[in-house]
Amino acid sequence: MRQYESTLPRTSSCNSSNKLIIPSNYQKSNSIFNDPFEDNNFSYSPIIHKSRAGGVNFNFLKSFLRIISFPSILPTCMWLNLSPNLSVIPISLGRKFTGTLFGHRRGHVSFAIQNNPTSEPILLIEFAISTSALVKDMSSGLVRIALECEKAPRGSRHVRLFQEPRWTMYCNGRKCGYALSRACTDSDWHVLRTVQNVSVGAGVIPVVDDGRKCSESEGELLYMRAKFERVVGNRDSEAFYMMNLDGNGGPELSIFLLRT
Repeated sequence: MRQYESTLPRTSSCNSSNKLIIPSNYQKSNSIFNDPFEDNNFSYSPIIHKSRAGGVNFNFLKSFLRIISFPSILPTCMWLNLSPNLSVIPISLGRKFTGTLFGHRRGHVSFAIQNNPTSEPILLIEFAISTSALVKDMSSGLVRIALECEKAPRGSRHVRLFQEPRWTMYCNGRKCGYALSRACTDSDWHVLRTVQNVSVGAGVIPVVDDGRKCSESEGELLYMRAKFERVVGNRDSEAFYMMNLDGNGGPELSIFLLRT
């Protein structure tokens, strides 16, 4: 065996080579890959072509990028789809927010929740009690408002707590009627813009006629604005506590949202 090994020369196939071995039935093409969107018989080859310098062939990378073009991939990823109407996406509410109670003296009082004094209201609820009745309760020093709604039947579409349209309202333990979530009107915007520089306070603001029947017969327009602290129990319960910043022992106001 040693004699044959010393006399038989090595063939060139034993030498290392960087050349690609091309099969006999290989069909030549002007490009490494044909367009996969034009050729239905396209098949991906895992062979990586290298240039003479040893780097990756940029023509190969360009062809590969054409295969995985982002427009062809993004539609298949459902979790990447963005809603075309961003206004329907609820804005997240922080732990502390600005709350404004306002309404005509003999009309229903409304409660607006804003992330900051100049932002669009995240939630606007019209309470079932009048502004004068709430002012009277606030003078006692303690007000507890509970807003309750029923859970949707099993199998139906689940909505966020802020998206519930109707609430049964209780004020200091007595049932007052139904509170309604509603859109922000021009008169609401007038109130919120008027008091946007007020962090904490109460007062009277000019009346603006927005086309509704609430005119001077409902009395002057009152408002109270303060910071609230938000406490989340679960997806079916939240509580809002009015913060007394000056610490002078003012009235306490708590609002509870419950889905039972």
